[in-house]
Amino acid sequence: MRKEELYRYVDHTALNAWSSWKDIKNLCNEAIIFRMASVCIPSSYVKRVSDSFPGLNICTVVGFPLGNANTAAKVAETRQAIADGANEIDMVINIGLVKNSKFQKVTDEIRLVKEAAGDHILKVIVETCYLTEDEKIAVCRCVSEAGADFIKTSTGFGSGGATLEDVKLMREHIDPRVQIKAAGGISTREEMEQYIEAGCSRIGTSRAIRILSQ
Repeated sequence: MRKEELYRYVDHTALNAWSSWKDIKNLCNEAIIFRMASVCIPSSYVKRVSDSFPGLNICTVVGFPLGNANTAAKVAETRQAIADGANEIDMVINIGLVKNSKFQKVTDEIRLVKEAAGDHILKVIVETCYLTEDEKIAVCRCVSEAGADFIKTSTGFGSGGATLEDVKLMREHIDPRVQIKAAGGISTREEMEQYIEAGCSRIGTSRAIRILSQ
């Protein structure tokens, strides 16, 4: 693929605790120049970015990065982000519920966050590095049944990131209408192309420009 095409898949990301307004502005300008899919930023910057960069596709995170906030907090965070101008929500599931085999509760939480997001895109981060294969398959069912738009491999802040094996497993078990986002540890153009070939519609990375400039 041409690098111009690869940029269209990228959620250009800055989620470090120390991301300054200067960092976020640079991120947004880069996303516009290279015509990336979105910027993925902390929710505290959503309103300012929405006001400063009208028309830019803004993604933000909910329950990030651990996922163990209560459901009401995730719903409230989602509603506020949408009110501030977010177009897409990347939420982290409650991994503890998965480990306790409370899969209906996982589904119910995703469904409630999707209701709060409305017509806006909801991506569900399942943090595959902490899950067994059976748990990954079960979570695919949760995401499918709850009506989310995407399943996403990783936060990028866990003990591991995306793997092609996980993406292929998701493609096999997720509802066909649910898209896949790979994130965490993607560091070469070849890897980006491999994830897209495996079925990913989005790539989450802070390194796209460096990767594609090589």
